Amino acid sequence: MSEFLTTIESPADIKKLTIPQLAELAEEIRERLIQSVAKTGGHIGPNLGVVELTIAMHYVFDTPRDSFVFDVSHQSYVHKLLTGRESRFNTIRQPNGLNGFMLRTESEHDSFGAGHAGTALSAALGMAVARDLSGGTEHIVALAGDAAFTCGISYEALNNIAGQTKRMIIVLNDNEWSIDKNVGAIASYFHTIITHPRFTYLHDRASELIERIGGKAAKHVQRKAEESVKGLLGPSMLFEEFGLDYYGPIDGHDLPLLIKTFQFLKAQNKPVVLHAITQKGRGFQPAMDRQKKFHGLGPYDPETGDTAAAGQKTYSEIFAETLVKLANNDPKVVAITAAMPNGTALDLFRPVHPGRFFDVGIAEEHAVIFAAGMATKGYRPFCAIYSTFLQRAFDPIVHDVALQELPVVFCMDRGGLSGDDGPTHHGLFDISYLRSIPNIVHMVPKDEDELADMMQTALEHKGPSAIRYPRGTGPGTTVKAQPVALTIGKAEVIQDGSDVVIFGLGALLPLAREMATQLLKLGLSVAVINPRFVKPIDRECVEHYGHHCGLVITFEDHVLAGGFGSTVLETLSAAEIATPVVRVGWPDQFIEHGKVESLREKYGISVQGALREAQPYLNALLQERLAHR
Repeated sequence: MSEFLTTIESPADIKKLTIPQLAELAEEIRERLIQSVAKTGGHIGPNLGVVELTIAMHYVFDTPRDSFVFDVSHQSYVHKLLTGRESRFNTIRQPNGLNGFMLRTESEHDSFGAGHAGTALSAALGMAVARDLSGGTEHIVALAGDAAFTCGISYEALNNIAGQTKRMIIVLNDNEWSIDKNVGAIASYFHTIITHPRFTYLHDRASELIERIGGKAAKHVQRKAEESVKGLLGPSMLFEEFGLDYYGPIDGHDLPLLIKTFQFLKAQNKPVVLHAITQKGRGFQPAMDRQKKFHGLGPYDPETGDTAAAGQKTYSEIFAETLVKLANNDPKVVAITAAMPNGTALDLFRPVHPGRFFDVGIAEEHAVIFAAGMATKGYRPFCAIYSTFLQRAFDPIVHDVALQELPVVFCMDRGGLSGDDGPTHHGLFDISYLRSIPNIVHMVPKDEDELADMMQTALEHKGPSAIRYPRGTGPGTTVKAQPVALTIGKAEVIQDGSDVVIFGLGALLPLAREMATQLLKLGLSVAVINPRFVKPIDRECVEHYGHHCGLVITFEDHVLAGGFGSTVLETLSAAEIATPVVRVGWPDQFIEHGKVESLREKYGISVQGALREAQPYLNALLQERLAHR
């Protein structure tokens, strides 16, 4: 194995290598990705697929003067290796290490940070227009996966590019996958391009034409290339209707061809699209054989690709299994996801009820309105969308679901901290952005069995509802054979008490229990409450304990601003109860990536953190207790 990678301190070093040496560098990068990500976990499949593309881009263009925007930026590992971060690459997704996505504060070469799909074209156009206004000459390149073209945002950008800038490069990285197999008409359209009988001819001709590009022949060759592409009865039509010149499709792993093509496109004074066909997981057979699994995963064996055996079932799996039960009993139950059948575990639902499973692609707004439409016809849609991704559909939730009181159920996976994925994926805002909306019931389960009961509750409810549950496993509670609906707005009293009341929302109920144990040792009488419902909150419960206790404490895996603790404060204020409230949750800032327990400890989401915040009030209670002895 060569050792070119360790000599790359900046993109300038790439330009010193010969084409054969770049090919060796590509293989070295693949080996580094496979070995490093095996230890840290991460998005190995997408990055193995963009090795040559990224090398060619850095060989031809000059970051940070030129700007690269990745869509989604989980495919930026190779970019990180080539921009001065090779020595720290073993820290990716680790505490205090490199982020798993582009991060503007991490490097000047990261021009735009994004962890959600469909943003690259809009951001790149904004950069290009800003450059034009400033009289700049730098290049803007957007590398977007074909799954990004299932996003409405991408088409909003396409509608504006030709009319707002004269120079911008879009690279369509076509591998037919997002996390799962791409779906819909756009995916079929791209597939038609690469399977067209003339694709092989075009690919062969492209190599020949690009080799002749330059000098006096450039204009002639460009025209011939355009004619060859247009001969494909349709591939270029989509983009050319938007006013963009289309080139390709070409082999996204052919380094010499990619370099010559980028050099050609660099000289064009018009917005262009390069369609590159790549193979997700290329160079690592386990990733090629199991593309869905190797999109993003934890540590694995770098030789076999094997991962640790699964332990107890995750919340996602409990959700999917419960939905199967509900659908078995009710033919109106349907499942909807936005390109996440694997992440939400709806892969378990799909084979049982294939006719009632709908993957709409990376299109959360559409998913919500689609669900609303089904609900008007008597169906009961369960929309399984990560908390962080549901943010993208806020207006449809308000306008199309809640306003019409339609019985759509939002099942928000990854509600709370999402650990290694970092701030783009932490689900820390859904209580705030949903509880202000009229008509919505918002629930948070303490364990797996309560999740199932809340799904039954949502099914029986006449209006919209939402359930948030965390990533990974719960406490391991056995799930009943058939779920039972809960009384909406009724909390569960775990233990009664008269000095302090602790509300432990969802996954943080164990912290409430643990803190109660600590306070009981001090001689205080402590109540522990499982709130169950963020909205409607159990006003009777909150007011009762607010009247009878000297301190209220709330725990939540959510930002404090507008969260569950805020709901408790508002409830007490409305009842004119002045009992002090100590709220434990995430601060008003974006939380970095890291291990969940370490981050909780750092930000005081712990019993010790709560005790520090509550100490003055606890001292007063203890002094009062002594005074009455």
